[in-house]
Amino acid sequence: MPYKFTFDLSRIPRFFFTELTKVGYQKGMHKKVGRAVHEIIKRFKIQEATGLNLSDAVLLLEDLIEIQARNLLEREKFVQTSKRALFLPHCSRKHMDNRCKAVFNPSIPSYICAHCSPDCLVNKAVSLAEKKGYDIYILPGGSCVPKILQTRHYEGVVGVACGEETKLGGKTLKGTGIVGQAVPLIKNGCANTSFNIETLLDIL
Repeated sequence: MPYKFTFDLSRIPRFFFTELTKVGYQKGMHKKVGRAVHEIIKRFKIQEATGLNLSDAVLLLEDLIEIQARNLLEREKFVQTSKRALFLPHCSRKHMDNRCKAVFNPSIPSYICAHCSPDCLVNKAVSLAEKKGYDIYILPGGSCVPKILQTRHYEGVVGVACGEETKLGGKTLKGTGIVGQAVPLIKNGCANTSFNIETLLDIL
């Protein structure tokens, strides 16, 4: 289930995400992080930069920290996997109309990237993942993931999604033996969503 609010962290400095990684590590070590969340919100002026109220900003940062903590805890297992898949949100495509030449295959279900726009974020992500031997799925929604995992036998998966979708993905993987890593969206919405391509490369 997506957030009931929109956010855009794309203009926040990279250092902000480094701080989140540190707090994620602390959470992985079972330390309290509540105070750290409020300090980060204040230091990086998250409310002013995003227009979020305090409770929404706290929820967003707590989810981002949860993602970092889970990534750190699962990282060693993930590195040992060989057959991997990358799940990308279709809403990160440059164009959401017929200017995008991706073809939708309902039997998977996934869009197949046609590499039509060099500056398209999804195209860049697909190109990176292809070089690393990933199977790639450009999904219209997180509900497609269980169907794909039931028919294909992956050891590791990387998902790009908002915090809410990532939490649902974690529940989907529970008990399957599949190891997951997540890349959070830094801008959500129904179109032109965004994620950090460098973060994705690090995770891949």
